[in-house]
Amino acid sequence: MKHYLLRGGLIFLLLSLTSIIPCTGQVELDPLSQPKFVNALPFPETLSGTYHVMTLSEFRQGLGVYDPSTLSDPEPTEFEPLVWGYNGSYPGPTIEAFSDTQIQVKWINDLPKGNVLENHLFRIDPSIHWAGKIMGEEGHKVKELSGIPTITHLHGGHSEAASDGHPEAWYTPGFMETGPQFYENNGLFTYHNDQEAATLWYHDHTLGITRLNVYAGLAGFYILRDTWEKNLGLPSDNYEIPLVIQDRRFYDNGELYYPYEQEYLEDPLEHHLPDSEVTVLPEMFGDFILVNGKAWPYVEVEPRKYRLRLLNGSDSRFYDLFLPGVDFYQIGSDGGLLDAPILRDRLLIGPGERLDVIVDFSDPAIDGQTLILKNNARSPFPYGETANPRTSGQIMAFKVVLEMEEGEVDNSIIPQSLRPAEFEVGEAINTRQLVLFEGTDEYGRLKPMLGTAEEGRLEFTEPVTETPELHTVEEWEIYNTTADAHPIHLHLVHFQVINTQKFNTRKFVEGDPSSIQLLGQPKPPSEENAGRKDTFIVLPGEVTRVKALFDREGLYVWHCHILSHEDFDMMRPFEVIKKTEEIAGVDNTIFINDLSAEPLEKLEIAPNPVRDVTRIRFSFRNNSEVLIQIHDFSGKVVATPFSGAITANRDYEVLFDRAGLPASTYICKISTNDGRSYEKLIIAQ
Repeated sequence: MKHYLLRGGLIFLLLSLTSIIPCTGQVELDPLSQPKFVNALPFPETLSGTYHVMTLSEFRQGLGVYDPSTLSDPEPTEFEPLVWGYNGSYPGPTIEAFSDTQIQVKWINDLPKGNVLENHLFRIDPSIHWAGKIMGEEGHKVKELSGIPTITHLHGGHSEAASDGHPEAWYTPGFMETGPQFYENNGLFTYHNDQEAATLWYHDHTLGITRLNVYAGLAGFYILRDTWEKNLGLPSDNYEIPLVIQDRRFYDNGELYYPYEQEYLEDPLEHHLPDSEVTVLPEMFGDFILVNGKAWPYVEVEPRKYRLRLLNGSDSRFYDLFLPGVDFYQIGSDGGLLDAPILRDRLLIGPGERLDVIVDFSDPAIDGQTLILKNNARSPFPYGETANPRTSGQIMAFKVVLEMEEGEVDNSIIPQSLRPAEFEVGEAINTRQLVLFEGTDEYGRLKPMLGTAEEGRLEFTEPVTETPELHTVEEWEIYNTTADAHPIHLHLVHFQVINTQKFNTRKFVEGDPSSIQLLGQPKPPSEENAGRKDTFIVLPGEVTRVKALFDREGLYVWHCHILSHEDFDMMRPFEVIKKTEEIAGVDNTIFINDLSAEPLEKLEIAPNPVRDVTRIRFSFRNNSEVLIQIHDFSGKVVATPFSGAITANRDYEVLFDRAGLPASTYICKISTNDGRSYEKLIIAQ
């Protein structure tokens, strides 16, 4: 049966599930063939200490999916598909750390070597901007990578740029090839943990194939604790359960299946790529629900309180969770504890978000029962199809069948006050108007993008437009012009949601901020979204206003956490820079970031001050990709004199024409693989 879906003025033809997967002849496994709530919930290993080695590799692991032909056997055959993981486990081990105690993690890439297009578990789309694409080349040319590229990001971590896991900081096994933002740390990342207790997670973040690498299994929990939280009396130890929820699809031989073909209402021959089997999807929704790497598992619980740390690790699926007959007490969100617990009967959670909740199973009315955690969210959210109550509408089961030991008492509590002080970022000194767009690319494929109200939609590769100054607070207004909800994630920071407000999307003109027509009154965030957030669901036709303190220098990214969206092309860089008075206050001084000044051999601007044309001369000790940009004092890029590759130990000269720029003081920034440098540039009358 065919379904027609209206998306942002475009009509797409979606094919419902059939037993035969188009173009391959392979058969997809029917989720209704599988038993539910027969797999015990797995608990990944917990790692403590201050140094860890995490090896990324390929292996086989049972995911709680069975060969349907053996289900009548006393011991049915559990498939063991190929997966990727950390230290031989999917999900990876849970890293447990403590606030203000620095740890180091060595991330070793031992994924398959050889041709990356042939050895990835899933089909890579070489037409989009990804780690293996040759920059500046037309067509679908791919770098000669010697293995699978990867880079690990600590989601929610307050990380320095060198340890953030920038999508262009990827590396292949043995560091044979590296991305343009790769730091020479050989995969050894430092996490200072200078933040409060929270539920974080780590996952792959490789440019253009994040959705594929995470789907293969590259994800795990990172639990940060502190003394304050420990002394609250919350359920702990065996009564604290991290749960990562992910949807998947399978071939009938038990191997993971990631769909790769999208047919459009228009003539496919007119819009398809040369190889129609390698097209990126607008979203990906699985019909098997895995929790901690097992399909529809169960966990046996005692009649007492449990703390559940919930993580939506899915590609595109939102979850509207409910446990019939039982309420949730939400105590925390992405970045830590809320001010006070909130009684909730449903929990909406978008991709990348975390919820910290307490569930009390002590009611005698549910003793001995099996309680099924259910989902009723639409896909795409919020206007798509409702979850199938027989498959994606069921998550896992809680069996209230364990007895507490004689004389044992549940001494855990749900405190009425959870924080020593309210979360408050401070006053913003600058406001930016950012926009979520949706359109099509040259092949007619849906292409979600980010941009600004002033400049319109922007490719990931276009010059940085968001340059907050170090140790300052900014307010970002994020306008959603699309028909979907988008969970927007900012690296580095925990932001405070100020409010949301509707606006007239029909009146909005791309590139014209004056066309923004607000509707109604701003609404303060709901109680559950009033805490520390790093990911927030921006609803269609609404602007979300957030503010954050940018307190680490360096290059980061912000993006939609629907993985299919961030891969193509809903992600943009932002750079936290030294305050302009620090740069301009010292005459003709070059400022280098924390990496090293050694690769820079020469950087000269003459004449300076500039009346008409000046020459920017530079040379480096290493081969490098170089980007030269001119910023005004608001941080906006006003000119890009040079972008390209340079050869070591050669002198280069670029002519810069002021091109109508008004007389003022500007900043010339030169960015390379190894760092960034700044010099004052004065344009005279």
